[in-house]
Amino acid sequence: MKDGLQASCACCAAHAFSRRQFLGGATAALAFGGLAKPALAQGKPRIIDVHSHVVAPEWKVASKLLNKDSPLLNNWTIQKTLDDMDKGGVETAITSSPAPQTFGLDQAAAAKLARECNDYAKKLESDYKGRFGTWATLPFPYVDACLKEIEYAFDTLKVDGVGCLTSYGDKWLGDASFEPIWQELNRRKATVNTHPTTPSCCTNPVPAIDDVYIEYGADTARALFTVIFSGFGAKFGDINWIWSHGGGVITSVYERFTVQVLQRPVYRDKFTRPQIEAQIRRFYYDTAAIPNDVTMAALAKMVPTAQILFGTDFPYRRAEEYAKYLPTFFKDSDVAAIERDNALRLLPRLKS
Repeated sequence: MKDGLQASCACCAAHAFSRRQFLGGATAALAFGGLAKPALAQGKPRIIDVHSHVVAPEWKVASKLLNKDSPLLNNWTIQKTLDDMDKGGVETAITSSPAPQTFGLDQAAAAKLARECNDYAKKLESDYKGRFGTWATLPFPYVDACLKEIEYAFDTLKVDGVGCLTSYGDKWLGDASFEPIWQELNRRKATVNTHPTTPSCCTNPVPAIDDVYIEYGADTARALFTVIFSGFGAKFGDINWIWSHGGGVITSVYERFTVQVLQRPVYRDKFTRPQIEAQIRRFYYDTAAIPNDVTMAALAKMVPTAQILFGTDFPYRRAEEYAKYLPTFFKDSDVAAIERDNALRLLPRLKS
């Protein structure tokens, strides 16, 4: 099942949905009502989940207008999230808008939706003290609009970081046009939480294979490649990057990143293997969709445990899956680091 708004041809969808349609349709968000009253957590949860999706009413309206909604997202509620958190021992979930966030909208509509998603997420955070945090939605690929939303999100809302997709149409995160965004986030020493999507080049290449099965993992690796080999990873070293789903297929193509690339003239004299590996090892990776010994063994070999974060991808997966699995693979001290301590380095406010 695909999650999000993006049409098969994202570049067409970007103009198919007008600002007037969005502004008019978004008023229907009132039908979804306000935030529910806070519910008390059961027991003593302690885990920090860095990968949980929040569905703002305005986002839900936009997805329906674009005919890109899905049952799981349509039926998302705050209470379902809290119930899953409590069952899996999650104290705090840092939320982000589902893919493709605001992509597929024109600039005005994308900026408006990003602002509404961020205001909604922050109200969720304030209404349920200690239970939520916020990865701010940015209106990619519109650079000026992103810079404006970064200022609002950090200076007014005091968000924990930003959430973005691995690609936007035919542009990945290492695209030169995005440099002003990374420059500003680097200045703020921000955390950038990434989530895969389907690029315009590779939508449903095999009709019987949903894009989430293979393309999402591949697009994460593409984004990683562009961040490293654009030089942005090293140039903007104060950004803390989080890559979903254990970095996608990067563990499978590790040799190509660290050896084969360096045999090509375009990269041979610009990078060394130690430089590439240093970037890979300093990034963070979450556990969403990888609670199995094969993938986890590869990730644990590629990076130190200190760079692995607890992630669920709710509502697509459940916190309990990961809370039960991690102790079967890692020793107790590593489980404690993955479930909470590693995230506290990025989110020190949660220590209190």
